[in-house]
Amino acid sequence: MYVSGKGGVGKSTVAAALGLAAVRRGRRTVVAEVHRRTDVEHAVTAGGADHISIDPEDAMEEYLADQLPVRALADLLVSSRAFTYLAAATPGMRELLTAGKVWELAQDRRRTPGAKPYDLVVVDAPATGHGVAVLAAPRTFADAARVGPIARHGTIIDSMLSDPARTAVVAVTTPEELPVNETLALRQALREQVGLDLTLVVVNAVRPDRFTEADAARLRAVDGAAGRIALSAHVHARAQRAQLARLRRGLAGEVPMLRVPFNPAGVDLDTIADRLERAL
Repeated sequence: MYVSGKGGVGKSTVAAALGLAAVRRGRRTVVAEVHRRTDVEHAVTAGGADHISIDPEDAMEEYLADQLPVRALADLLVSSRAFTYLAAATPGMRELLTAGKVWELAQDRRRTPGAKPYDLVVVDAPATGHGVAVLAAPRTFADAARVGPIARHGTIIDSMLSDPARTAVVAVTTPEELPVNETLALRQALREQVGLDLTLVVVNAVRPDRFTEADAARLRAVDGAAGRIALSAHVHARAQRAQLARLRRGLAGEVPMLRVPFNPAGVDLDTIADRLERAL
């Protein structure tokens, strides 16, 4: 399960809640982050899921050790400054290595000696554009190489990541203009570059709209801070309502939406996990 969206919309929180929901169902689950965040790691492990932070350099070392007949040769390549610079300078290489590690985590036979298979891999993916690049990298490299191990492995990884029966993409957004734009762009890029559609859109931090337009008119006539605060909340909620409507039109009823209310007390993973369980 691949979780993406604009930075700052609660993507990591939703990934952690998905991991918690899966553990509740008795599934052996790992939440894989591309960028390490200690707070998410603590929340995930406290909920009973495993956690891993994917580092492309570590993924390269693991891949070379698995593919080369002599471990010393893999160590030599990884320690070579020229090889490291070449790998870092190759466009899309980091994304390919990240995708390869995601694929490895989902296999019944793991590369890591003694590692057990997972029932579900939840990926806390990079923000929208970079997130699509990770999913598209295996196909891009396979098409460019055509033959050889890179083409073969790229095709194998792509066959999993582009299969809607094996890979679900969850977009996280807030009901604001830029995050909604990125969500719709994410859907289009997924369709064009990977051949997938969104499985679910989670709309985070939705504020309640407690006032009618008649109420708003009366609030404008009220002097003092209380009236201004209430009117500001109404204007904000109305703007959110407009963005929700735009998002629904963009999804054309083809992708379900899950609203997560704004919680002034902070993040409540249990409540979000409950909602995700019902939606999925």
